[in-house]
Amino acid sequence: MQEKQEFKLEFVALMASLMSIVALTIDALLPALSDIGESLGVNNPVENQLLITMIFLGIGFGQLFFGPLSDSFGRKPIVYAGFLIFIIGSIICVTTNNFDIMVVGRILQGVGLSAPRSISLSMIRDTYSGNYMAKIMSIVVMFFILVPVIAPTLGTFLTYFFSWKSIFYFNLIFGVCIMFWLWKRQPETLPMEKRVRFKPSIFIDGTIAFFKHKDAVAFTFVSGFITGSFMVYLSTSQQIFENQYNLAELFPFIFASLAVSIGLATFFNSRLVVRFGMFKIGFISAIAYAIISILYVCLFWSGENPSIYVLVGFFAMQFFAVGFLFGNLRALAMQPLGHIAGIGAAINGFISTVLAVPIANYIGNFVKVSVLPLFIGFSVFGILSVLVFLYVRRSNSLSRS
Repeated sequence: MQEKQEFKLEFVALMASLMSIVALTIDALLPALSDIGESLGVNNPVENQLLITMIFLGIGFGQLFFGPLSDSFGRKPIVYAGFLIFIIGSIICVTTNNFDIMVVGRILQGVGLSAPRSISLSMIRDTYSGNYMAKIMSIVVMFFILVPVIAPTLGTFLTYFFSWKSIFYFNLIFGVCIMFWLWKRQPETLPMEKRVRFKPSIFIDGTIAFFKHKDAVAFTFVSGFITGSFMVYLSTSQQIFENQYNLAELFPFIFASLAVSIGLATFFNSRLVVRFGMFKIGFISAIAYAIISILYVCLFWSGENPSIYVLVGFFAMQFFAVGFLFGNLRALAMQPLGHIAGIGAAINGFISTVLAVPIANYIGNFVKVSVLPLFIGFSVFGILSVLVFLYVRRSNSLSRS
């Protein structure tokens, strides 16, 4: 670890690009969900959500293996291996005429993408620590948020002029470019002397080491709560804006504007976190996340949707809080795990995703004619997140006394 931590623009941009392959693969497909459903004979539009939520399932399980392997064999070779699996999943998606097989392809895509997603966190942890690490993660997330701003519009463009399959081809080309950049410009961040000798028990030993750090476990659960409730929005946004509000043509622009809200928050977080600390900012953001959603539930308990302007306003406030939470929660969980950064990032991602997917699938089934169930989900998991922060603060206070 460097004694003096310095900002490296190319490193930050590359880490953001590695994570952006995931965002592009998910968000660019959102405008095409109905077209894919029609093409593959899906009768229930709710089933189209599986093309979004199941890729997260693959990400959750995949990083559980890639993270520990990267602690033994280095970060870069494992990223390349994951991208190879992503290619296989993409080929399945564009060659099948069966919806269930496409869901399998999306899971494989997720397994492959779990490597760049989780290992990019490990590479950041290899290079930085403390609140400065939170600052770097916030900047990475800020660049990463630019993808959801343009991805739905890109997906709409590709579907209109070509077909929904062209989205998968574009993702492949983008991924190849990022892999070449990684190979050509980024040195390995885990030197040989810091690698863990590979043995089958590495998974068990790493898991035991992870669960010894109560703060890491606690903030991993909060990540699952926030990611799960946010994932409901990702998987249902197309239904909400196109079916409930009849705004199919404006969907990419609404989605982009809300992504900007998250991006602004991550930008402010990168400027404030070193001064105020990641725990304090994360705690305040969790409280705001809970209060905003509870306010919506109280105002629109009847289930009748408000005007689109009111809804977008609430979403913008909600996601502004999310922008402060995302980078800080990862940094808070990863801070005590520098000696096992690979498996630490893997278990963090696995647990948070395994929590998030069933949350998203369950709540998503209720988001049919009203947005209210979405905000009820935000409220429940916002309150749970605040309770975990309170528990950690009380636990740390007792340990210091």
